Amino acid sequence: MDDQNKNLLLATALSFLVILGWYIFFPPPEPAPQPDAEIAQTAPAGDGVSAPSAAQAIAGDAAAAGAAEAETAADAPRVAIDTARVTGTISLQGGRLDDLALKDYRVSLEPDSPIVKMLSPAGSPNAYYALYGWAPGAGLGIDDVPGANTLWSLHEGETLTPETPVTLSWRNGKGLTFFRTISIDENYMFQVVQSVMNEGAGTVSLAPYGTIARHGMPQDLKNFFILHEGVVGMADGTLAEIDYDDMADFDLDARSGARSEITQVEGNGWIGFTDHYWMSTLVPEPGQSFRSIAKFDERREIYQTDVVLPTVTLANGEGTEVTTELFAGAKEWATIRGYQKDGIEGFLDSIDWGWFFFLTKPIFAVLHWLNALIGNMGWAIIGLTVLIKILVFPLAYKSYASMAKMKELQPEMEKIKEKAGDDRQKLQQEMMALYKKEKVNPAAGCLPILIQIPIFFSLYKVIFVTLELRHAPFFGPFQDLSAPDPTSIMNLFGLLPFTGPEPGSILATVLIGILPLLLGISMWLQQKLNPAPTDPTQQMIFAWMPWVFMFMLGGFASGLVVYWIANNTITFTQQYLIMRSHGYKPDVFGNIKSSFKKSPKAEK
Repeated sequence: MDDQNKNLLLATALSFLVILGWYIFFPPPEPAPQPDAEIAQTAPAGDGVSAPSAAQAIAGDAAAAGAAEAETAADAPRVAIDTARVTGTISLQGGRLDDLALKDYRVSLEPDSPIVKMLSPAGSPNAYYALYGWAPGAGLGIDDVPGANTLWSLHEGETLTPETPVTLSWRNGKGLTFFRTISIDENYMFQVVQSVMNEGAGTVSLAPYGTIARHGMPQDLKNFFILHEGVVGMADGTLAEIDYDDMADFDLDARSGARSEITQVEGNGWIGFTDHYWMSTLVPEPGQSFRSIAKFDERREIYQTDVVLPTVTLANGEGTEVTTELFAGAKEWATIRGYQKDGIEGFLDSIDWGWFFFLTKPIFAVLHWLNALIGNMGWAIIGLTVLIKILVFPLAYKSYASMAKMKELQPEMEKIKEKAGDDRQKLQQEMMALYKKEKVNPAAGCLPILIQIPIFFSLYKVIFVTLELRHAPFFGPFQDLSAPDPTSIMNLFGLLPFTGPEPGSILATVLIGILPLLLGISMWLQQKLNPAPTDPTQQMIFAWMPWVFMFMLGGFASGLVVYWIANNTITFTQQYLIMRSHGYKPDVFGNIKSSFKKSPKAEK
């Protein structure tokens, strides 16, 4: 076996093993059985959800603020939310943001599919919501401050829009008047201004807080290793990602019965919950110190994140106000990046970029730019492939030039083999001397394939994680590049107006679509740039390799398969032209023809 085929076999086998390992440990997620599986079921802090205890906010031994069982909030008065991108309501019971849907996103590609539900009130399945309040300190009891079930009055405004904020008010009957002004921008950021005026006789202490709570795990939880879902937060430059399962390992507070993890943030931070494509996050003002709390109530299976701001002390006639923000919406790269530029430190890291963040971040930035330029994500992926191939072209040029040189040296290598006979050491020494003399690196052929492995993994991460690939169309039947190829022989590869086998099923694995088929063909053609090895075992491995990859990658996101096809096509073209420029003309058609010839039978 010549060294070129050894290198090619080694590189191909290594690539195969890596992809096989990736496929085993990170298999494509199974589709959820419900048609509404992609609805982000967030829950308002509701029935039985306790707000941060006064002990968490200030020195003292007060009970948790708002710990009493919440009454049914379905009939409570509500204030409408209506913007170009979201719709919903605010409940005056607790002043809760507990009803929110995203106008720009639908559950599925069906024209009549409902829009994605982001937040839902207590009492609904998998309730998910945000509420605000004040933890009582010195001079105050739990009923003297607004909590989870306080019935607020609408003080000003009628409908929450980007142009018209709304203000809620509540008096405790003992001289304290509380106001809460809620506004929203043109995207998904709410601003909540909490204020209080002390017109009573004594001095009081209290601490403002914000809470996001969800009842039970999300229905659409992917449980996929490559994707983080659960608590996400930033504390003075340190990113924290906590899975739902890991919250059960928090320290137990015997008094409240909840498990919690508390982080003191000195200047910049945020905390909330992240799903596959949606997120809710509490964001204090930049430079504001606060306590960041992740909490899990095992008894009621309620997951909660809190932001507890410093305690304030108010004498008679004094007042104070504090501003926090709430992001509740889609994890759009450009939108979140804009908020980060406006001062929310590390907000872009709320998107799960993974271990290869140094590759995934720039890869997605370029892909996003190309998509904006071209207007089609499929062509943007192909354009990204071209740019990547240009970047690694110097390495590829050296590799393919070395392969062409190895072909030229084939006659000399055969003479060395004949001369060395069975003396392996002498053969190795003679070969190394030849390589040194001709300035040839026999391992150079592996490098282009090896460099593609981290790029492949990073692009897979980008396509699976980022919202911009969700329901991103290419052409014809390929209307969602984040999903597997929907075509198969059953619908004549997309020519008939119905879908093929359900993605992830055994039938879909066997009856692959047109994209995996093109992938297998492109890999097979790339092999034909070189004659088949003479060793029967190598011939068998090379013969099966493209078709094994074809079935393995058939269940991956179609955007990734588009990248792989484009990469193979460009690699074939580069290798052919470079090898010809160095005096070796690959006999592609001759190699294809010889691959269909039957091997001669062994003599008896």
